[in-house]
Amino acid sequence: MQNAKLKCGLTEKNAGQYTDDIPSDAYIWFEENWQHDDYEHSHQRCQLTYVETGYQYFHIDKNIYLVPQNHVIWIPSDVRHRATSAAKTVNLRVVLFKTVPAQGFYQNIHVFSAPAVLKEMLLYASKWNKLLTEDEEKSVFLNAMLSSLPYFCDESGSLQIPVPTDIRLIPVCNHINKNYQYNFDTEELADMAKMSVRSLQRIFKQETNITLQKYMQLIRILKSIELIDKKQYTLSQIAHMVGYKSLSAFTSSYYALMQTKPKSKK
Repeated sequence: MQNAKLKCGLTEKNAGQYTDDIPSDAYIWFEENWQHDDYEHSHQRCQLTYVETGYQYFHIDKNIYLVPQNHVIWIPSDVRHRATSAAKTVNLRVVLFKTVPAQGFYQNIHVFSAPAVLKEMLLYASKWNKLLTEDEEKSVFLNAMLSSLPYFCDESGSLQIPVPTDIRLIPVCNHINKNYQYNFDTEELADMAKMSVRSLQRIFKQETNITLQKYMQLIRILKSIELIDKKQYTLSQIAHMVGYKSLSAFTSSYYALMQTKPKSKK
């Protein structure tokens, strides 16, 4: 047995196995440049994670969710997940809830942009960072935030990368993921999957709910978010790096998925 470690207030006795000794119903965890576990784990508490700086990928079941800066992810209790990121700096604010309302929102995974009021609430809640004891103001405040989440949620399915279960499609996805800066040949992809072009297009849409072209667009835009975070390139450079012939085409594609225009950090 490994030495017990304290993570988000939970005691990890073995990798991915936690003991919850937190006496309060809601618990705040924030630490500069703290990395979420990159191996699969779960816990009984529901988890609200706000990405204040950088970006984070959450791997849950057969899907990968991108949570960019100023976005939150809601993960229900006992859902196995792991997180990865290549960002230089990642600052996360985590709130763990033991008791949540019974309505359906809280039983499903959600990723959405944090409105200004939610960001302010999360910043204010930092006053209770790592506080184990119960506090009346803390309890009332965090319950109000918890109850408001369904009203804050303006969800974007574009931040979810579908992973097909049909193993014939895995080489296709891998090829696009590695060569997203180039235009792909559908016949070549069909050969990889050992099926006809028509079958590939039909089965891919059936497995992922998006077309091959939409998948390519999704991967390109998600890669652009990573490049923007590096603060090394202009938007025009990034547009060409991810396969767009012009900045206007990139901006249009980015807006279609993210409902906001890209902003350079350079």
